[in-house]
Amino acid sequence: MRSMLFAALLTFASPALAQNCGTPAPEGPAVGPQYDTTHVYTSAADYDRFMQSLVATFGGKLTPKNTANVAPVPSSTWTQLALTPAGSVSAFAFQTPVPWPFGAERTGYLVKDLDQAVAAARAAGASVLVAPFRDPIGRDAVIQWPGGVNMQLYVHDKAPCYAPLATVPENRVYVAPEAIDAFVRGFTAFAKGRVIGDEARAPGEEVGQPGARVRRVRIESGFGKLVAYATNGQLPFPYGREMTGYEVPDLDATLAKAQAAGAELLVGPVTLADRRSAMLRFPGGYIAELHAPR
Repeated sequence: MRSMLFAALLTFASPALAQNCGTPAPEGPAVGPQYDTTHVYTSAADYDRFMQSLVATFGGKLTPKNTANVAPVPSSTWTQLALTPAGSVSAFAFQTPVPWPFGAERTGYLVKDLDQAVAAARAAGASVLVAPFRDPIGRDAVIQWPGGVNMQLYVHDKAPCYAPLATVPENRVYVAPEAIDAFVRGFTAFAKGRVIGDEARAPGEEVGQPGARVRRVRIESGFGKLVAYATNGQLPFPYGREMTGYEVPDLDATLAKAQAAGAELLVGPVTLADRRSAMLRFPGGYIAELHAPR
């Protein structure tokens, strides 16, 4: 099974397998945002429909679906990638109970050196929830930042080579006001990122609280984009449930494709300070924000 999964992933990758595909590596532990995936856990009954809905919405391709043990303890799951121009998704449908703490991590970040990345994350204030372990095609670890933000770090035995993204997605994080400074400080130190915007009184409409004000911090790094919201937690559904925001060139056209593929429009479109935005629920329950610049 390990060889089948490895062969499937290599088949989808481009013929040239090199660490950086001939392009300069970003500063810090990241390889590039095209290698970073949102982790989505869904049921076996919804799995295929969910994956097809992603490529119908954003374009791109699916890797072959495989069954593997991707945890450090005995388990079994379907695993497959949706590689789209707007960002990638790694989806799982476990046939066994999901081992703790898997299912709570929001992203998988490809790093240049796993041991160095784990040490850097720990030095920057992260906890290591799952120490480095072998998977069928490489090694992984799970870390947690202040505020309870879980991320998976990984390396491949054979480096993949994916084309750059057309638009870089936004990792959307909600944390308590008491934790946001520690989270921002730690993540930017680890990722060698920079804060590109820190708005103490951003419009509450962005998180479903019209008339309120919230703190919004935007970060860019070799891992791509991240926005962190500090709120009072009194958020109407689906705010706080979305993990990723996808930039698209034509919001209305993309929403139409998504709905034709089975996605449900939950919010919007609404006009915010710098974007038009909407929230979708894809088959299987995955909730995402989509936006286009104003």
